[in-house]
Amino acid sequence: MKMLMADYQVGNLHSIKKALELAGAEVEIVTDMSRLLDAKCIVFPGVGAFDCTVAPIDPLSKKINERLEAGVPCLGVCIGTHILFPCSDEGKLTGVSFFDGKVRMLKSRTVPHMGWNTVEGKDPLMEDVPDNHFYFAHSYYCDPADRDVVKGTTEYEGFEFATLMRRKNVVATQFHPEKSAESGLKFLKNFVSFAEDKA
Repeated sequence: MKMLMADYQVGNLHSIKKALELAGAEVEIVTDMSRLLDAKCIVFPGVGAFDCTVAPIDPLSKKINERLEAGVPCLGVCIGTHILFPCSDEGKLTGVSFFDGKVRMLKSRTVPHMGWNTVEGKDPLMEDVPDNHFYFAHSYYCDPADRDVVKGTTEYEGFEFATLMRRKNVVATQFHPEKSAESGLKFLKNFVSFAEDKA
Protein backbone atom coordinates (compact mmCIF):
# COMPACT_ATOMS: atom_id res chain seq x y z
CA MET A 1 0.00 0.00 0.00
CA LYS A 2 1.50 3.31 -1.13
CA MET A 3 0.34 6.41 0.71
CA LEU A 4 0.92 10.03 -0.23
CA MET A 5 1.49 12.31 2.75
CA ALA A 6 0.84 16.04 2.42
CA ASP A 7 3.72 18.29 3.42
CA TYR A 8 2.20 21.66 4.37
CA GLN A 9 5.68 23.01 5.23
CA VAL A 10 4.66 23.54 8.86
CA GLY A 11 5.70 20.45 10.80
CA ASN A 12 8.05 17.50 11.21
CA LEU A 13 6.75 14.57 9.19
CA HIS A 14 9.51 12.09 10.06
CA SER A 15 7.78 10.37 13.00
CA ILE A 16 4.45 9.70 11.27
CA LYS A 17 6.20 8.53 8.08
CA LYS A 18 8.43 6.16 10.04
CA ALA A 19 5.50 4.83 12.08
CA LEU A 20 3.41 4.14 8.97
CA GLU A 21 6.36 2.39 7.36
CA LEU A 22 6.76 0.23 10.47
CA ALA A 23 3.04 -0.53 10.11
CA GLY A 24 3.65 -1.88 6.61
CA ALA A 25 2.95 1.08 4.32
CA GLU A 26 5.08 2.73 1.66
CA VAL A 27 4.94 6.48 2.25
CA GLU A 28 5.89 9.30 -0.09
CA ILE A 29 5.88 12.89 1.17
CA VAL A 30 4.56 15.35 -1.42
CA THR A 31 4.68 19.13 -1.58
CA ASP A 32 2.79 19.25 -4.89
CA MET A 33 -0.74 18.92 -3.53
CA SER A 34 -2.17 18.14 -6.98
CA ARG A 35 -0.58 14.69 -6.65
CA LEU A 36 -3.05 13.89 -3.86
CA LEU A 37 -5.78 13.74 -6.48
CA ASP A 38 -4.28 10.52 -7.88
CA ALA A 39 -3.35 8.96 -4.55
CA LYS A 40 -4.56 5.52 -3.57
CA CYS A 41 -4.39 6.65 0.06
CA ILE A 42 -3.91 10.14 1.52
CA VAL A 43 -2.33 11.09 4.86
CA PHE A 44 -2.84 14.52 6.43
CA PRO A 45 -0.32 14.61 9.31
CA GLY A 46 -0.46 16.60 12.53
CA VAL A 47 1.44 19.64 13.85
CA GLY A 48 0.61 23.17 12.67
CA ALA A 49 -2.04 25.89 12.77
CA PHE A 50 -5.29 25.74 10.80
CA ASP A 51 -4.75 28.49 8.22
CA CYS A 52 -1.10 27.60 7.58
CA THR A 53 -2.11 23.98 7.07
CA VAL A 54 -5.09 24.70 4.84
CA ALA A 55 -3.34 27.27 2.64
CA PRO A 56 -1.28 24.85 0.48
CA ILE A 57 -4.31 22.66 -0.28
CA ASP A 58 -6.90 25.44 -0.51
CA PRO A 59 -6.98 25.60 -4.35
CA LEU A 60 -7.68 21.85 -4.46
CA SER A 61 -10.01 21.49 -1.46
CA LYS A 62 -13.10 20.80 -3.54
CA LYS A 63 -11.37 18.18 -5.68
CA ILE A 64 -9.82 16.52 -2.61
CA ASN A 65 -13.28 16.41 -1.03
CA GLU A 66 -14.63 14.74 -4.18
CA ARG A 67 -11.89 12.09 -4.01
CA LEU A 68 -12.68 11.37 -0.35
CA GLU A 69 -16.40 11.20 -1.10
CA ALA A 70 -15.56 8.72 -3.87
CA GLY A 71 -13.97 6.42 -1.28
CA VAL A 72 -10.23 7.10 -1.34
CA PRO A 73 -8.82 5.99 2.06
CA CYS A 74 -7.42 8.81 4.15
CA LEU A 75 -5.86 9.28 7.58
CA GLY A 76 -6.02 12.65 9.31
CA VAL A 77 -4.01 13.28 12.49
CA CYS A 78 -4.58 16.26 14.83
CA ILE A 79 -4.40 19.37 12.59
CA GLY A 80 -4.70 16.97 9.65
CA THR A 81 -8.09 16.05 11.09
CA HIS A 82 -9.06 19.67 11.72
CA ILE A 83 -8.60 20.64 8.08
CA LEU A 84 -11.16 18.00 7.09
CA PHE A 85 -13.79 20.26 8.67
CA PRO A 86 -15.19 23.45 7.08
CA CYS A 87 -13.83 25.91 9.62
CA SER A 88 -11.98 26.43 12.89
CA ASP A 89 -11.93 28.91 15.75
CA GLU A 90 -8.18 28.98 15.09
CA GLY A 91 -8.33 30.43 11.58
CA LYS A 92 -10.29 32.16 8.85
CA LEU A 93 -9.76 29.89 5.84
CA THR A 94 -12.16 27.16 4.72
CA GLY A 95 -11.15 23.55 5.18
CA VAL A 96 -11.83 20.51 3.00
CA SER A 97 -15.35 20.21 4.48
CA PHE A 98 -15.50 16.41 4.37
CA PHE A 99 -16.92 16.34 7.90
CA ASP A 100 -19.77 18.70 8.78
CA GLY A 101 -19.29 20.76 11.94
CA LYS A 102 -16.60 23.02 13.33
CA VAL A 103 -13.24 22.92 15.10
CA ARG A 104 -13.53 24.73 18.43
CA MET A 105 -11.28 25.96 21.22
CA LEU A 106 -10.99 23.45 24.07
CA LYS A 107 -13.33 24.15 26.96
CA SER A 108 -10.92 22.90 29.61
CA ARG A 109 -9.15 24.89 32.32
CA THR A 110 -5.67 23.92 31.13
CA VAL A 111 -4.89 24.45 27.46
CA PRO A 112 -3.19 22.93 25.54
CA HIS A 113 -4.12 19.36 26.34
CA MET A 114 -0.70 17.70 26.42
CA GLY A 115 0.29 14.14 27.22
CA TRP A 116 -1.32 10.72 27.58
CA ASN A 117 -5.06 10.20 27.85
CA THR A 118 -7.61 7.48 27.10
CA VAL A 119 -9.80 7.01 24.05
CA GLU A 120 -13.15 5.40 24.90
CA GLY A 121 -15.11 3.69 22.17
CA LYS A 122 -15.34 0.59 20.02
CA ASP A 123 -14.17 0.55 16.45
CA PRO A 124 -12.51 -2.12 14.28
CA LEU A 125 -9.44 0.12 14.04
CA MET A 126 -8.96 -0.29 17.80
CA GLU A 127 -8.98 -4.09 17.56
CA ASP A 128 -6.06 -5.71 19.43
CA VAL A 129 -4.68 -2.31 20.48
CA PRO A 130 -2.73 -3.11 23.69
CA ASP A 131 -4.51 -0.40 25.69
CA ASN A 132 -6.53 2.72 24.99
CA HIS A 133 -3.91 5.28 26.05
CA PHE A 134 -2.76 7.66 23.32
CA TYR A 135 -0.68 10.83 23.15
CA PHE A 136 -2.32 14.24 22.70
CA ALA A 137 -1.02 17.74 21.95
CA HIS A 138 -3.73 20.23 20.98
CA SER A 139 -5.72 23.32 21.96
CA TYR A 140 -8.71 22.77 19.66
CA TYR A 141 -11.16 19.92 19.22
CA CYS A 142 -13.54 18.70 16.52
CA ASP A 143 -17.28 19.17 17.01
CA PRO A 144 -18.94 17.11 14.24
CA ALA A 145 -22.55 17.89 13.35
CA ASP A 146 -23.20 14.19 12.70
CA ARG A 147 -22.49 12.30 15.90
CA ASP A 148 -22.58 8.99 14.01
CA VAL A 149 -19.07 9.70 12.71
CA VAL A 150 -17.70 9.72 16.28
CA LYS A 151 -16.08 6.36 17.06
CA GLY A 152 -14.05 7.40 20.12
CA THR A 153 -14.10 10.12 22.77
CA THR A 154 -11.75 11.47 25.43
CA GLU A 155 -12.45 13.27 28.70
CA TYR A 156 -10.12 16.04 29.80
CA GLU A 157 -10.74 18.11 32.94
CA GLY A 158 -14.43 17.30 32.87
CA PHE A 159 -14.94 18.01 29.16
CA GLU A 160 -15.58 15.17 26.72
CA PHE A 161 -14.90 15.53 23.01
CA ALA A 162 -14.49 13.44 19.85
CA THR A 163 -11.02 11.97 19.33
CA LEU A 164 -11.64 9.25 16.73
CA MET A 165 -13.92 9.85 13.76
CA ARG A 166 -14.68 7.82 10.70
CA ARG A 167 -16.85 8.49 7.66
CA LYS A 168 -16.72 6.41 4.47
CA ASN A 169 -13.00 5.50 4.18
CA VAL A 170 -11.66 8.52 6.06
CA VAL A 171 -10.22 7.93 9.53
CA ALA A 172 -9.52 11.01 11.63
CA THR A 173 -7.80 11.17 15.02
CA GLN A 174 -7.23 13.96 17.52
CA PHE A 175 -4.47 11.91 19.14
CA HIS A 176 -1.06 11.22 17.63
CA PRO A 177 -0.75 7.48 16.93
CA GLU A 178 2.86 7.98 15.81
CA LYS A 179 3.71 9.17 19.35
CA SER A 180 1.61 6.56 21.15
CA ALA A 181 4.05 3.63 21.46
CA GLU A 182 2.69 0.12 20.87
CA SER A 183 -0.95 1.18 20.95
CA GLY A 184 -0.35 3.76 18.25
CA LEU A 185 1.62 1.34 16.09
CA LYS A 186 -1.14 -1.27 16.27
CA PHE A 187 -3.72 1.38 15.41
CA LEU A 188 -1.66 2.34 12.35
CA LYS A 189 -1.26 -1.32 11.34
CA ASN A 190 -5.03 -1.64 11.50
CA PHE A 191 -5.40 1.48 9.36
CA VAL A 192 -2.94 0.17 6.77
CA SER A 193 -4.93 -3.09 6.53
CA PHE A 194 -8.15 -1.07 6.29
CA ALA A 195 -6.73 1.14 3.53
CA GLU A 196 -5.41 -1.84 1.57
CA ASP A 197 -8.85 -3.41 1.69
CA LYS A 198 -10.58 -0.22 0.52
CA ALA A 199 -8.11 1.04 -2.09
